[in-house]
Amino acid sequence: MPSSENPLIVQSDRTILFDVHAPNADECRNALIPFAELVRSPEHLHTYRLTPLSLWNALSSGFSAEQAIDTLKKYARYEVPDGISVWIQETCGRFGKLRLVPAPSKMNGDIKEEYLYLVSTSPYIYKEISVNPSLKKILIPAEYVEPSPEDYAGGNPEFKIELSEEEKNYCFLLPLTERGGIKQNLLKLGWPVKDDVPLVQGAPLEISLRETTLSGQPFAVREYQKNAASALIGDSGPGTGFGTIVLPCGSGKTIVGMTVMSRLKTNTLIVTTNISAVHQWIEELVDKTNLTRDQIAEYTGENKTIKPVTVATYQILTWRPDKESAFPHFSLFRQNNWGLVVYDEVHTLPAPVFRVVSELQAVRRVGLTATLVREDGCEGDVFSLVGPKRFDVPWKELEKSKFIATAECVELRLDIAPEIELEYAVASPRMKHKIASENPSKNTLVKEIVRRFPEDKILVIGQYLDQLDELSKLLKCPIITGKTPNAERDKIYADFRSGAIKVLVVSKVANFAIDLPDASIAIQVSGTFGSRQEEAQRLGRILRPKERISRFFTLITRNTVEEDFGSNRQKFLAEQGYSYRIIRYQDEKSLDELTGDLSICQGDN
Repeated sequence: MPSSENPLIVQSDRTILFDVHAPNADECRNALIPFAELVRSPEHLHTYRLTPLSLWNALSSGFSAEQAIDTLKKYARYEVPDGISVWIQETCGRFGKLRLVPAPSKMNGDIKEEYLYLVSTSPYIYKEISVNPSLKKILIPAEYVEPSPEDYAGGNPEFKIELSEEEKNYCFLLPLTERGGIKQNLLKLGWPVKDDVPLVQGAPLEISLRETTLSGQPFAVREYQKNAASALIGDSGPGTGFGTIVLPCGSGKTIVGMTVMSRLKTNTLIVTTNISAVHQWIEELVDKTNLTRDQIAEYTGENKTIKPVTVATYQILTWRPDKESAFPHFSLFRQNNWGLVVYDEVHTLPAPVFRVVSELQAVRRVGLTATLVREDGCEGDVFSLVGPKRFDVPWKELEKSKFIATAECVELRLDIAPEIELEYAVASPRMKHKIASENPSKNTLVKEIVRRFPEDKILVIGQYLDQLDELSKLLKCPIITGKTPNAERDKIYADFRSGAIKVLVVSKVANFAIDLPDASIAIQVSGTFGSRQEEAQRLGRILRPKERISRFFTLITRNTVEEDFGSNRQKFLAEQGYSYRIIRYQDEKSLDELTGDLSICQGDN
């Protein structure tokens, strides 16, 4: 019922104002996350937006239109506009109106071609699709013919797919190779396709999880990790076995991937962000599963072998001699009878890989990520090609359960150094960001923060290499960038984990898939413009569970474009319930309060 104490003001333009000071704000935020997107997050009122994709992702993970409407009504300060409820029902109603189902194999001379059916429950949708110029080249109007058991052989023949009479009447035939592309195209037209075609089993491989790790530690999969794996696998029938798992950094997404592997027991290809992450995956697999090193291969620029479990980088897959050439390593996707593909940090999936993912629709696949935010707007492609969101957990919920560290976020605003004021004033918009980010005054502040926290393991993270080189020399500590040889990179990470070094300067190569469990402070000196995903990933570097509070410092040059970019970067974390305490830095005394008793993430956003 509407109440003046409720946090939500639902507006007819599908935006939702969220009062962060309302008594039940935290409870409401967790209920809102599954089906609404955060747009703005100033101090007092955050703005969320309802979109078709946010609703369809919610439906795919078991949410319903009724639950979304009930959530809005429960937390609304005023009556929810009728038009919003109707729009939610109609938008959710589009999900499942189009389905992909098996079709009998067709013979074309001596060449066997495989086909699928695209079926609809509506003559109007059928007509709309049939007159679309781009779709007419792919879809063939057809009479429905019942597939034989052999046509289900790629999946489980026991799962017979039932069609309504309407679906049998409104039916298109399309080549199997167009399975991914048709889902992409129809999503752009506002019609999400429910893919009910059984997936191939792949070559069998005995994979099980240890109860005690190879390093001698007790090992058990957490309940939410089991639930994430179950949400993806389902009953192994049509419409299951593919999708995206969204969990905070530090919460064990790798373990979710290994749990899926242990349940499917099949040859697995894992694709991740860099060679250090490849090595980390291999170490985790050897430590926590029955797999031996002889069963696991590395497919990178340094080593190109293929075994039942193969771990590759996105970089090697997207390499080609020149812009006109084909991608020679795409063949990896077809060089083994894979039964599962794991896309680690799926929000970074490079656009060229979408081509292969589009073809690779018959294989079970899971995307692992901390955030589905993509700055290139390709969230819809992840939905169509890897799979919709199947499971997520609010970050603060796992923090309360102590599965990730408690974190305080502090934005330190400092004046621009006098020697660069004129340069900044006359610079182009793009250069203004670089000049503000590399503000020399930040060096003094970084050194002071490191001095004040001698017991912490500290990461200094930035975008610009000259700035990072200077900080590395100032702090007398190692630096890791894209130019650091992989062997040296792995050694530095190992020294940091062991405590041999306490401070490490890193470029954006450390944004993803790097496990540095004891890091408790991150100092962000510069970033990729307004990247929300980068902000989330950088906080994630210090969220491994630990006894001490983790602290995430962001250094911002006042009265510059860096302030605007910084505000945009913080949106995703604000959605998860983190706020940024803002401190105006003038001299060393400005930091005195940081070493006292700190209330966690209180104060200004």
